[in-house]
Amino acid sequence: MLGERIKKLRKQKKLTLEALAGNQLTKGMLSLIENNKAQPSMESLSYIAQQLEVEVSDLLEVVSSEELRSILEKAEKLYNTEFEKSKDKHKQLIELIEPFAENLTQGYEAARILEIYSYSLFHEKKQRWEALSERAAKMFDQMNISANRSSIAIFRTINKFIEHDYSSALEIFLTERRNIELNHAYIDPLTKLDLDYHEAVLFYAVGDSEAATRIMENALEFSKKKKIFYRVDELYRLAAAQGMMSGNNDKKRFYLEKLKQYAEFADNLSSLHFYQLLNIMTLTSEQREYQKALEEIDQLLSDPKTLEFYGPWFNLEKSKALYYLGSYEEALLLLDKMVLPDVHHPFDLSIFYVADTYRALCHVELGNRNEAVAAIKKAVSNFHPLPETPFKVFTLDTSEKISG
Repeated sequence: MLGERIKKLRKQKKLTLEALAGNQLTKGMLSLIENNKAQPSMESLSYIAQQLEVEVSDLLEVVSSEELRSILEKAEKLYNTEFEKSKDKHKQLIELIEPFAENLTQGYEAARILEIYSYSLFHEKKQRWEALSERAAKMFDQMNISANRSSIAIFRTINKFIEHDYSSALEIFLTERRNIELNHAYIDPLTKLDLDYHEAVLFYAVGDSEAATRIMENALEFSKKKKIFYRVDELYRLAAAQGMMSGNNDKKRFYLEKLKQYAEFADNLSSLHFYQLLNIMTLTSEQREYQKALEEIDQLLSDPKTLEFYGPWFNLEKSKALYYLGSYEEALLLLDKMVLPDVHHPFDLSIFYVADTYRALCHVELGNRNEAVAAIKKAVSNFHPLPETPFKVFTLDTSEKISG
C-alpha cells in the first residue's frame, strides 16, 4: 500500500512525521496518508517524494528502484557464492526474491532478479521456473540486452544437455538463437562467442563434426579479428579433442600447440593440464610409451592442484599404462576406485566409459571370466547412445573378442 511505502521510506531515511511534513503538509494529514486513511493529491505526492529524495514512481510502485538495487546486490552475491560454501543458496535466493517476484515488471534490475529466481527454482525442482524465465527473457528482449538473454537461452539448452538428450538440446538452442538474432539489433562480441562456442559443442555432441568444425573455426577467426581472447581456450580444447576423436593427428597437434601457447600466455593452469592430458593420451594410445606416460602422470599427480579437477582423468590414463605394462591387479585397483566426474559431453563420457573396457581386459588377464563379461557389457551399454569415437570402436572390438 502507498501509505506503508511512505512510512517505510521515511523510517529508512530516519525522518520524523514533522520533518517529512515540512511546511506543505500537516503532521496529522501525513499520519492519515501513512495509515492509508487518506489519499494524497498528485501535488502532495510529488512533495513527499521530493522530501524522501525518491521518484514519484518509486512511491507508486510496490518495489522501489532503491529496494530493487538492494535485492539484486544481495541476490548476485549469494548466487555467485560457491556451492560448497553455501549448499542451500538456491533456497535462500527463493526466500529473498519470492515476496517481490510478482511485482517485478520492468527495468534491468527486475529482469536480472527474475533470471536468478528462475535458475534457483529450477535447482530446487519448482515447476514455475520456466514461466519466470520467459518473463525475464521478454524483458531483456525489450531492453535489447543480448548477454542476459543469451544466458537464459544457454541455461534452457543445458537442462536437456545434462540429461544427455543432445538432439533436443541442439533443437532448443537453434530456436533460441534464431529468436535472439531476430529480436536484438546488436549482439556484443562476447555474447556472439558464447553462442558460437555452445553451438559447436552441441553439433559435436550429435555427431555433426562438419557443422561443428565450421562454427568453431569461424569463432576462432572472429576472436582473432576482434582481438578478443574470451572462450579461446575452450575453443582450442574443443578443436584438439575433436582432432583426437576424429583421428586427425595434424589438427590435434596444431590446436594443442595453440592451447599451450595460450596457457603459458594467460598463466592458465587448467588449460595447461588439458594440454598435458592429451599429450599423455597420445603416449598411451598412439605411441605406446607406457613407462614414459606413467612417469609423467606420477609427477603431475604429485601436485595437489592437478587433483582439483583433472585427478580422475590422469588416474584413468595411469590405469591404462599399468594394464599395458602387465600390472593388471594394480590397474584394476585404480579402475575400481574410479568415480565419474561431473561431465556430460559425449567426448568426455567416451573417455571415462572406456574405463569399464579396461576393467574387462584386466579381468580377462586375471582369469575372471564372469567379471570380464559383466564389465564389457556395461561399457557397451554406456556407449550405445553416443556417437562413434575411437573409444567406442575400441570397446565394441573388445566386446567381440571377449564374447568370442
